Amino acid sequence: MGQARSTLSQSAPVLKRAALWLVFLAPFFYLTYGGANWLASQRAHVPNIAFAWESAIPFLAWTIIPYWSINLFYALCLFINTTPSDVDMLAKRYLTIQIIAVVCFIAFPLEATFVRPATSGLPGFMFAVLGGFDKPFNQAPSLHVALLVVIWDHLRGRLPRRTRLLWHLWCFLIGASVLTTWQHHVMDIPTGMLLGLFAAWLFPRDADSPLANFTVSGDPKSRRLGIYYLGGAAAFLGLAALCTPLSAAALLLLWPAVALAIVAAGYFGAGPQIFLKRADGRAALASRWLLAPYRLAAIINVWFWTRKMPASVVIADGVHLGRFPRRHEADRFTTVIDIAGELQCPSGTLARWCSFPVLDLTGLDEIQARAAAGAIEAARHQGPVLVCCALGFQRSASVIACWLIISRRCENSAEALQLIERAGRRVYLPAETIHAVTEGSQ
Repeated sequence: MGQARSTLSQSAPVLKRAALWLVFLAPFFYLTYGGANWLASQRAHVPNIAFAWESAIPFLAWTIIPYWSINLFYALCLFINTTPSDVDMLAKRYLTIQIIAVVCFIAFPLEATFVRPATSGLPGFMFAVLGGFDKPFNQAPSLHVALLVVIWDHLRGRLPRRTRLLWHLWCFLIGASVLTTWQHHVMDIPTGMLLGLFAAWLFPRDADSPLANFTVSGDPKSRRLGIYYLGGAAAFLGLAALCTPLSAAALLLLWPAVALAIVAAGYFGAGPQIFLKRADGRAALASRWLLAPYRLAAIINVWFWTRKMPASVVIADGVHLGRFPRRHEADRFTTVIDIAGELQCPSGTLARWCSFPVLDLTGLDEIQARAAAGAIEAARHQGPVLVCCALGFQRSASVIACWLIISRRCENSAEALQLIERAGRRVYLPAETIHAVTEGSQ
């Protein structure tokens, strides 16, 4: 009895916070969604974007049941949390999705062209209720799919392992139902997924928002790189706009545009937190998917620059310097000291991973460098150590230089760089970078 009272006492703040959020979110959802629908209905002409082959998608009346079920899970997920802060995280994801989607519905309204056949029974009743407030507007991004991404992510880690497959299958039915109920066109699906992933990225689980500590960078190089990435995002958006009529290529171009815009934010002041990379080298699911185009480009870049070079070289006392390793390369080491923010550790690696994320082409500050150097010295007693960034030319080399000086293996930065180059590793360390991470160690 005492344990039950304790559990109830601990859950009471969660239930109260969830109820308060639901009281706000439910009317906010219907008011803003309905308002955007009404505004679109006042326009003389609302465009439509659809693939010609979408007419072949079958109408399955029974799928209105999984379609409607998302409303239940929307409310239920608020109450399935362990702390009030978990409730806040989910509610902020909901709110982010709602605000961005409604802004898109108002700025770029689209109209569904499907004419659903007459439906009877329970599906007919559910369609009739749906038609009472859901007009053929509010298409892209699919609010249904965006919320589904967040709801699926919220419950997948909280359900018993035996029931997860059922959860995945039901979520697949919910996602497919937006097409088989003729509520959305195909282009609404990937745009909705991007929005859902963005909300999950913006408010991650067990971590601060990647933009929480945004401070405008005072480094001209970082700002310049941010402008380059922002220009790349604009270029991909421009290419997508030129793809008329609509094609799959246009939808795919939106993905790298979003990824590059987020990377630009990192260089402008958000820092490596944009990658949501943990100390064990793994990144949050939303980050892995949302930034996948950028990571793919980074992997190709690693291959291009290091394809004719050894994966790593020995510097001193079992410490190696090299590129970001593949799984079989990482498994040769007991510990990997990872300085790359953009790449995550290979799945299933046996090496112990220690991550100190830094943006590409930027330098480490003295605190970061000393912490990484200390990790090298501690780890080398347990077995061979690999210190890596993406290419092994700058970020990881500066950490190695710092370690060599701190451990008194070298007297100064010039001697440390000579040792690295004699080991056979080509490095590119500007004088100011060397000074920043090593001079305080001498």
